[in-house]
Amino acid sequence: MGKHVIVLGAGIVGVCCALELLRKGMRVTLVDRQAPGMETSMGNAGVLARSSLMPFNHPGLWSQLPRLLKNDTVQFRYRAPYLAKNLGWASRFLLNARPSVFNETVRALDGLIRLSAPEHLKLLEAAGARHRLRDTGWIFLYRSEAAWNSGALARNTYAQYQVPSQTLDPAELARLEPALSPIFHRALWIQGSYSVDDPHAVVTAYADLFQQAGGTFKRLTASAIRRDGQGWTVQGAQASESLSADQLVVALGPWSQALLKTTGIKLPMAFERGYHMHYRGRDGASVTRPVYDTGGGYVLSPMARGLRLTTGVELDACDAAPRTTQLDLAEARAREAFPLGDRLDPAAWLGRRPTLPDSRPMIGQAPRHPGLWLALGHQHIGFSTAPGTAKILGELMCDKVDASRHHPFRPERFI
Repeated sequence: MGKHVIVLGAGIVGVCCALELLRKGMRVTLVDRQAPGMETSMGNAGVLARSSLMPFNHPGLWSQLPRLLKNDTVQFRYRAPYLAKNLGWASRFLLNARPSVFNETVRALDGLIRLSAPEHLKLLEAAGARHRLRDTGWIFLYRSEAAWNSGALARNTYAQYQVPSQTLDPAELARLEPALSPIFHRALWIQGSYSVDDPHAVVTAYADLFQQAGGTFKRLTASAIRRDGQGWTVQGAQASESLSADQLVVALGPWSQALLKTTGIKLPMAFERGYHMHYRGRDGASVTRPVYDTGGGYVLSPMARGLRLTTGVELDACDAAPRTTQLDLAEARAREAFPLGDRLDPAAWLGRRPTLPDSRPMIGQAPRHPGLWLALGHQHIGFSTAPGTAKILGELMCDKVDASRHHPFRPERFI
């Protein structure tokens, strides 16, 4: 295969893949309809955490299902017509909550996160963005003994995979985060993890590093892809717009599904949408690291532009209109726990988290499509796993290796 590759998608995953392939000696064109980091990568909680190895579809999900299906929790909401159209995906998602698949997923995600963390540190240093990094971990908050007990599977899994953590009683929590209200029965401090104060700025810094190293960035709205002879062509929205290369990487996150349909590939992908809003803290109140209120269904993260409140899961079509009820509910719960001030944004931000039925990303060459590579489906943890994804993709594309760590992410699982 030739040395020129197009990477479609300039979010955190696409930018990291472009950097890695450039490092491997390829000529790389990074393509997106917007500037780098303007979509899903813009709005996350900024966490780079070992604890992200826990998928949402774990064995405890079955017992939670009756409550979740009532569609009135802060943590999880869905639009019934969308769920009805995607019962096949939902059934596979639930089947993959069984212990055997859960254990395989945790092993795979743990390896991917471990691979990513040191690469992130190198990239932050090289891109001049190390000042955005905090190494203070993040904290899970529990409002009752029952809530604490419901987290036993996660804590046992963290212990099994040696994720550093410390249990905090109310007094210890108050010493670490004095601005929190004294409503929490217990907390778990996830240590050995990082967070950043502006995920979008990090993606932008990585994209600048890519261009400084000789990579090319182009704005194009991809409407279709097709194989042309020995290479691939990306068709733009206008008939006169197209780009061609020897190989193509699709890293478009939630928009990968629609684009891949144009070449006959059907992805079993659903969209776990989420919202964020920035706030002032009253009288200068803040937190010093991200905190996850397990009962409130939100994460509160200190960011460069204020306190970012990010919500849980809303299952709906990728580009359906925003429905901010979940954000309003999460804000109400957050005000019970913290002295939130005014909203700082004119409107809520909406992001889409692309999720495959086993909660693992897809990394590798598409079956029966030589030269078409996939790096997508990272659900909630693209920010934590992007550099590791890039390393694996680079090995598969350039080194032709066959390593066990690639196997759990193979596209053949679903294509």
